[in-house]
Amino acid sequence: MADYVEYSTTGKPHPYHLVRPSIWPLMGAFAGFLLATGALLFMHHYKEFGASGIYVGLLAIVLVMFFWWRDVIHEAVAEKAHTPIAKVGFRYGMALFIGSEVMFFVAFFWAFFSSAFFPTEFIGSVWPPEGMHVIDPFDLPFMMTMILLLSGCSVTWAHHAILEGDKKGAVMGLGFAAFLGFFFMGFQIFEYSHAHFSFNENIYSSAFFMATGFHGFHVIIGALFLLVCWVRAIKGHFTAESHFGFEAAAWYWHFVDVVWLFLFIAIYWWGNTVGMDLRPH
Repeated sequence: MADYVEYSTTGKPHPYHLVRPSIWPLMGAFAGFLLATGALLFMHHYKEFGASGIYVGLLAIVLVMFFWWRDVIHEAVAEKAHTPIAKVGFRYGMALFIGSEVMFFVAFFWAFFSSAFFPTEFIGSVWPPEGMHVIDPFDLPFMMTMILLLSGCSVTWAHHAILEGDKKGAVMGLGFAAFLGFFFMGFQIFEYSHAHFSFNENIYSSAFFMATGFHGFHVIIGALFLLVCWVRAIKGHFTAESHFGFEAAAWYWHFVDVVWLFLFIAIYWWGNTVGMDLRPH
């Protein structure tokens, strides 16, 4: 019972974390609504109002994330409100969240494979579509793969350092991992700016940009997650016994790595060389 926290809601010690009333869920909903409304206005030719809504919505979401994250860290470090049972709930929640993200990417892979195995007459009944100048998988994409895999190794290094009480190693590992994540995004922006096809050219280009673009978005989120953990490691928030905040970031980053491996194999390599031809001969 020594690890339990006494909450005024019951007056009795218990192992569950009862969250105090917080304004951030409501503010997050408003911020998301503002962003979605701005995007809809922008796509329906109200570009000036839409762009303003998008920028303000994004800024509001970032602010909500910062203050909400700050409150959760305060609960974990200052109040020590996250009991062992509460941490089990966190792990289940993070696992289910990553599972939902897996299904999110399954939709893009489904669209890509469906079009690759059964190319329609609208794209010339051949895959890749006729006239496509596809990206060489063993050029820039291969280097990007090595960068992400190296960042995954850095996260593992940081994890072992935390378990061994090596604060310096944890800080270095997290710093390298976050840096490599942003480094990867620099190369992806370069790749997009030099691609020989556009988003709305055909199903190949649409599936390519949707899958790799959303993966890039997840890389940005994951790198920011690691950056926050890097700051927390410097402040000494993680111990061998209590470091779920880092574990959640590590799970998410390894998920990002695995998705990229599937993207590299399926879209960059296999999808560029499958040569499916359903034209009558």
